[in-house]
Amino acid sequence: ADNGQFFMRINATAETGAALEDLRQGFAEVAKPFGMNYEFHDQSATMKVIIMVSSFGHCLHDLLYRVRIGALPIYVVDSTQDHMDYQKVVVNQDIPFQCIKVTKDNKPQAEARIMEVVEETGAELIVLARYMQILSSNFVSHYPHRVINIHHSFLPAFVGANPYQQAHDKGVKLIGATSHYVTEDLDQGPIIEQNVQRVSHRHSAAELRSLGQDVERQVMLRAVRWHLEDRVIVDGNKTVVFVK
Repeated sequence: ADNGQFFMRINATAETGAALEDLRQGFAEVAKPFGMNYEFHDQSATMKVIIMVSSFGHCLHDLLYRVRIGALPIYVVDSTQDHMDYQKVVVNQDIPFQCIKVTKDNKPQAEARIMEVVEETGAELIVLARYMQILSSNFVSHYPHRVINIHHSFLPAFVGANPYQQAHDKGVKLIGATSHYVTEDLDQGPIIEQNVQRVSHRHSAAELRSLGQDVERQVMLRAVRWHLEDRVIVDGNKTVVFVK
């Protein structure tokens, strides 16, 4: 990294009967003289995930499909939505569903209820699969680097609402999507993954949206998968991603 730090990721298979806690304690003696920061994770453990959605369901559909066919090894413990649009999609897969509507008047109470769901389910990761509410700093501070968002533009361009219309108005030749960890600053968190799609002046804003949704699905999936596989290290407001 720019600050002189070095990052390493090692994937190892432990001998039968080896305990993860024993490894942590044993490695502490090695790490201490060097001032190392380190973590050990058991990749055989299935991560508990909450998927939050608003009125666009393409990322939700894609994630649930991957889970159903065994291509994404997560345990979806709840789907919290601020609309009823995708209730049947969720409950038909035997996933608990919560409709928690958010307004400017009830936002603290709504977020408190969402936090209760997180605690009740033991969720380790929150995926904002086109969840269009802005989370408060109080909410975000409870789950550092545990909330992943998909933003429908190639950040830092077109922050905030309706980026496809912004892109159309600017006449851009590339549109994109960005998946990032959520922080207090809107759409400014550490970026995990991005991708783009070439477009032209012939595309309307609606056509840009349709093309962009394919990119969003791909970017969201890769970000979630890399997080599950412990391939992402956060370094300030940047990430180091160990891609295969």
